[in-house]
Amino acid sequence: MSTFSIFLVLITIVCFLLVVVIMVQNPKGGGLSSSLGGSTQIGGVQKTTDFLDKSTWTLATILIVLILLSSLSFGGSLGDSDSKIIDKTETPASSTTTPAAPVQNAPVGTTPAK
Repeated sequence: MSTFSIFLVLITIVCFLLVVVIMVQNPKGGGLSSSLGGSTQIGGVQKTTDFLDKSTWTLATILIVLILLSSLSFGGSLGDSDSKIIDKTETPASSTTTPAAPVQNAPVGTTPAK
């Protein structure tokens, strides 16, 4: 299994976890915290919201780092023009050039045709 395949699997897992964490959240502060009941529950509503918020940012950061690392392992470096996807099969232009045709000067005293 290549390094890029390992990164691809890790990126897929992190994306799935990120989607799950985001779907559990409710934009109005409900979500998972509303199903836990009042603050008498273990952790309380505020702790659940903090956990979901921190886990979203953590997973997003991990996703960006994995994408950058996979790019580096795939292409050598971000600015590298060589790519493993594109097989450079172009042949260089031949070094022999055909000589240019000699320039013929017009005879003195004549005007060129228009």
